[in-house]
Amino acid sequence: MVSSPHAIVIPYPAQGHVIPLLEVAHALADRGFAVTFVNTEFNHARVAAADAGMQDGGRIQFVAVPDGMAPGEDRNQVVRLTILMEEFMAPKVEELVLASRDSGAASGMITCMVTDYNVGSWALEVAQRTGIRSAAVWPASAAVMATLLSFNKLIEDKIIDAEDGSALGDKPFQLNPDMPLMHSAHLAWNCVGDHDQQTALFRILNEGVRAIQVCDFVICNSFQEAEPAALSLFPNVLPVGPLLTGERSGKAVGHFWKPEDEECMSWLDAQPARSVVYVAFGSFTMFDRRQFEELALGLELSGKRFLWVVRPDILQGGAVHTYPDGFLDRVCAAGGQGKLVTWSPQQRVLAHPAVACFVSHCGWNSTMEGVRNGVPFLAWPYFADQFVNQLYISDVWKVGLKAVADESGVITKEHIAGRVEELMGNADMRERVEAMKKAAHESIQEGGSSYGNFDTFAEHMLNVIFKIAEE
Repeated sequence: MVSSPHAIVIPYPAQGHVIPLLEVAHALADRGFAVTFVNTEFNHARVAAADAGMQDGGRIQFVAVPDGMAPGEDRNQVVRLTILMEEFMAPKVEELVLASRDSGAASGMITCMVTDYNVGSWALEVAQRTGIRSAAVWPASAAVMATLLSFNKLIEDKIIDAEDGSALGDKPFQLNPDMPLMHSAHLAWNCVGDHDQQTALFRILNEGVRAIQVCDFVICNSFQEAEPAALSLFPNVLPVGPLLTGERSGKAVGHFWKPEDEECMSWLDAQPARSVVYVAFGSFTMFDRRQFEELALGLELSGKRFLWVVRPDILQGGAVHTYPDGFLDRVCAAGGQGKLVTWSPQQRVLAHPAVACFVSHCGWNSTMEGVRNGVPFLAWPYFADQFVNQLYISDVWKVGLKAVADESGVITKEHIAGRVEELMGNADMRERVEAMKKAAHESIQEGGSSYGNFDTFAEHMLNVIFKIAEE
């Protein structure tokens, strides 16, 4: 006899995926589910060291499994990591599901699986083999998911190559008349690594498209008012966002670095309203030395106060970052123009009244957090889905400006300073992003579209309990 629902939740092993999947786990726990959250051993250790949301009163059981990579191996090799996961993680996950049936644990047997779409087809195959209900979570935009679900159309229209997904020319295309013009070179799989990596990722994503056709539900971290055209293409994909990524009850959730909470917040508390440029490029973005220095000098040249998140591994090739001569003394000394931290509690930062704009890599979590807090963007994409996200920020929603490189491929200090000045003085843009903030908040309140969609999803996962009990 099954007494309660028990979900096993599996994120893709990258911070931008662990954070939203952990919020899905918490939201299921809020609705009475027991949850087993499966991280790789490497990421489990990082989240534990950052004290990032693993103390939740016992509602969620955290389990670590091997990812197949060697100690010290670069986990930013996303294609290699994805391939190894199937070999090393799939058997462990299947063991967890089967063992739950005989364990006698208070959480009971695992009754459903909620997996990151990007984990790969193996997770949904485990769910099929073990006879449990399954759902896929797309933690990025509905527009990017639409490109994946439109593989056949893109191939038929000769936008991409059928074998490797590479761009066939540079002809822009639209999936829907109300969606922005896209370029095949900026599709997610064409913006990761070299050609071999792009080809491998295209094939992995293609397998994922076929796999999700057998799962019971697909949800995504977006909301109806943000992407109505993209969502209209695939009405079976339910938007449940914007998920409250990054924070729960004042505590960071799922972070790989320990946020410098007090330093960030006390510094912001001392700044005037809408005076600070917040600069953060997520957990993957890397710069070469010249671009890093141009960014530093551009922030200084703007004359605006700034809070800049500088990860220890932000320079390419593992180089130790060095700032322009005299920069730290001129700008970052006590009482100076800027504040540098290695990581921040981003949700709290963006909600702070001192923050005026957000220089961002356009990762989807960051995009939703900026929108949810009504902060305009300087959009500076780096890889994967971020180029499509930038189109929405600058061209569809018109809540940000695009950072544009010069002929040498560098975004110059003069351009950065000019864009910041333009952003902070644009009242129309501020009005538009405030309207999006209002729509985002309404969607996740009781009675809102995303709130109702999550309830529908949870109820569907719950219904399997009664089916199993009857059998």
